[in-house]
Amino acid sequence: MSTSTIIFYILTAFILGNAFLAVTSQKIFRSAVFLLFSLIGIAGLYFFMNYEFLAAIQIIVYVGGIIVLIIFSIFLTNQSGNEMPRASYLRILFSAFAVILSCFFVIGIVINKKFNPSEHSKIEPTVANIGRQMLSTTEHGYILPFELISILLLAAMIGCIVIAIKIKE
Repeated sequence: MSTSTIIFYILTAFILGNAFLAVTSQKIFRSAVFLLFSLIGIAGLYFFMNYEFLAAIQIIVYVGGIIVLIIFSIFLTNQSGNEMPRASYLRILFSAFAVILSCFFVIGIVINKKFNPSEHSKIEPTVANIGRQMLSTTEHGYILPFELISILLLAAMIGCIVIAIKIKE
């Protein structure tokens, strides 16, 4: 095995391990911290693939924006150190079914997709070209994902407000 393969497997294990701990942890703050490390690992994977711009966006938007909002909302609640209630077995079963179905769906797409890099023209990854492509409305434009990120940030802010609302007893 080459060094790059070993680094890839280490990063992947780091991401998956922290994601698993984020989902299974009983304390909400620990879940947020494990999610933070998982997202930092994804940024590390982008750096490993020489996509520095995507890695910076990953750190700014997800780590810097969403996770900080979640952690602030956790600290604004009175029960930030308490354990979360256990999920019902029906919810766990449904979640496991959704994960398995999603895995088969992604594997099917990867198997049926012909990854041929010579089909697409090479674009120099400068900031000007990335900005032009991101705000383009043509066939290969990214205006829709750009707008979806803003909706994601809005949803994170609304979720943090809902977490931080104090319920009167």
